[in-house]
Amino acid sequence: MDPNSPNNDKRSTPQYALYQRENFWKPNRGEVPLFNTEPGKLEELAKKKLTEGGWYYASSNAGQSYTHLANRQAFYRHKIIPRQLVDTNLRDTSTTIFGHKVSAPIGFAPIGINKIYHPLGELPVATIAKELNLPYCLSTAGSTPIEAVAAANGTSPRFYQLYMPHDDELTISLLTRAHNSGFTACILTTDTWQLGWRHDDIATGNYAFYRGIGADLGLSDPVFRKRLAAAGIDAVKQPEVAGAMWIDSIWHGRAHSWGKMPWLIKTWKDISGGKPFCIKGIQSVDDAKRAVEVGCDGIVVSNHAGRQVDGATASLDALENIVEAVGHQTYIMYDSGIRGASDVAKALAIGAKFVWVGRLWVWGLSIMGEAGVRHVMKSLLADFDIFMNVAGFQNVEQIDRSALGKSMALLSRKHAS
Repeated sequence: MDPNSPNNDKRSTPQYALYQRENFWKPNRGEVPLFNTEPGKLEELAKKKLTEGGWYYASSNAGQSYTHLANRQAFYRHKIIPRQLVDTNLRDTSTTIFGHKVSAPIGFAPIGINKIYHPLGELPVATIAKELNLPYCLSTAGSTPIEAVAAANGTSPRFYQLYMPHDDELTISLLTRAHNSGFTACILTTDTWQLGWRHDDIATGNYAFYRGIGADLGLSDPVFRKRLAAAGIDAVKQPEVAGAMWIDSIWHGRAHSWGKMPWLIKTWKDISGGKPFCIKGIQSVDDAKRAVEVGCDGIVVSNHAGRQVDGATASLDALENIVEAVGHQTYIMYDSGIRGASDVAKALAIGAKFVWVGRLWVWGLSIMGEAGVRHVMKSLLADFDIFMNVAGFQNVEQIDRSALGKSMALLSRKHAS
C-alpha cells in the first residue's frame, strides 16, 4: 500500500489500512509484528498467557456452547457481495452514536473483572479506546473504580453498563457516579441476573469475586461501603466476604421485570439530564417492541456471546427479525460473536447501527496489556478499512441489505416451502 497516497490527507478518517503495511515492513527494521490476530491463534496465545481461572472465565460459555456455535454459524451463513470499480479512495469508516462521532461503528463491549486478565484491569482498555476514538462501555462488574476508568478514558465517548441491584439507593449511587464521571449513556443488561451454567468455571470453583479479586468498582461506592459497615464487614481484612457481598448484590439471581423500567429510565434521565438509556440482551421481537414502548433510546441485540442461555437463537438471526420490527423506531446495536471486519459488516448490513466487540480485546489484554489491546483493535480497524476498500463501500451507510446475498437459512426455508 502506498504510504504517500495523495488520498491520505483528503480522507475524513485515517488510513487505518496502513497498519497492514506497517506490519509488513517490520522485518526490514529487524522487528516482527506483536502477535497473530487471527481469532483462533489469538485465543490460543491468550490461553498460554492466562491463569487457568482467567482462561476459563474468558472462554467459558453456557452449557455445551451451542449458542456460541450458533453465533458463529450465523455469520458463516450470510455472504457478502463485493462491488467492483467503486471509487473508495476517500472512504469514510466513521459513524455517529448518540451524538458522538467515532472512528468506526465498533466499540469496546462491557466485560467485567479485567484484573483477572491484566493487573491494571480496565485502565489499559479505556486508554486505547480514547486513543482510537472508539466508544468504551464499562461493566458494573468491572474491577476498577468508575472514576479511575473515566480518567484513563479522557474526554472520549463512554457508556455505563448497569447490572441492577435490588437496592435502589445503590443503583442511584452507581448511576450518579457514572454521570459525574462523564459516562453519557446507561446500558442495562437484562440477561444476567446470575451467571449461566458454565461447566469449567463451576468444576474449578472459578469465581474471582469470592476470592476477593475484582470488586473494586463496588468497594469504592459510598452506598455499598455503608452496607459493608452495617454488616460489620472490613473489606481490607475480609476481602473474600466483601467481594462476595458486592457481586451477590448485582448478580443476585433475583429477576427484575418490565414494571421496574419506568422508574429506572426516569431515574437515569433525571440524574443525567436526559442522556440515552438502552437495554442489552434483547433477542425477541416482542421484547424489542416492549423496549420501544417503555422509552428506551436504543437496544443491544445480544445473547451475551452464548454465555447465558445454551441452545438459544443466534444473535445475528435475532437481529434480522428485530430490525424488521423496530428498526426505524430505536437505535439498534449488535453484540455477540464478532471476530473480524466481515462480521461487523454483516451485522451492519442486516440493520445494526453499531457493533460491540468483546473477546477479541480481552485476548489482546491478556497477551500484552495495553500494547496487546492496541494491536488487536488497530488490526480490526485496518481490517474494516481494507474491507471497505476491496468490497467497494465508500461509507458505513452503504453497507445495507444489498451487501448480502441470500443466507443459506433463507434458501433452505424457501426450498422446504
